[in-house]
Amino acid sequence: MAETETEDPMHGVTLLMMLQRLVDALGWAGLAEKIHIKCFDSDPSIESSLKFLRRTPWAREKVELLYLYTFYPKRAGELARRRRQRT
Repeated sequence: MAETETEDPMHGVTLLMMLQRLVDALGWAGLAEKIHIKCFDSDPSIESSLKFLRRTPWAREKVELLYLYTFYPKRAGELARRRRQRT
């Protein structure tokens, strides 16, 4: 395993884990305020949000970035750049 992978806080974190942690920290209203997606605003649920996010790459990227900036604010910019370079 490469050293950069072990330093990446996203390593081993599933979309479900990210979404649950964001909802716990921000609530659905806070999540909808930060990311304007209907599935967060109108009758939100983990299941419907996961279904949408798995089919919509741009929305998933927004959730991943919000996760980084919410829980790893000091390293978020660096980590976001690294993730974009890999794709």
